[in-house]
Amino acid sequence: MSYTHFTFAYWCVLLAALLPIGCAGLAKAGMFGKSRKDGGYDNENPRAWLARQTDWRARANAAQANSFEALPFFIGAVIIAHQLGAHQGRLDILAFVWVVLRMVYVMMYVSGMATMRTAVWTLALGINIAILFSGYR
Repeated sequence: MSYTHFTFAYWCVLLAALLPIGCAGLAKAGMFGKSRKDGGYDNENPRAWLARQTDWRARANAAQANSFEALPFFIGAVIIAHQLGAHQGRLDILAFVWVVLRMVYVMMYVSGMATMRTAVWTLALGINIAILFSGYR
């Protein structure tokens, strides 16, 4: 019986899955102690509260949505690459670069750097495609 291990690329999948949660936390930061009447975070209706946010909080919430949107392709690409026997070192590096680019993307999104954000998004998409094909022979 052969045993497999939890690769670094799989750890990157975990980080990627936690990234949207971090974005949501950022959007809500500093609003937990305020009353709802004063605009504080509303845990009874969080989606409506987030929808009313503006500026950087709204962008953090949008980054959360985009992070969830990017997640299935990344997870699928990593799993497919593993199944196809991709070189593990290359796969690990590509997955790490993707996660770093997505973190940079979130920072640029929250900061309102739209043009650079789009460039980073495009680069991350290219890395994800490279992950998908890294096991192709």
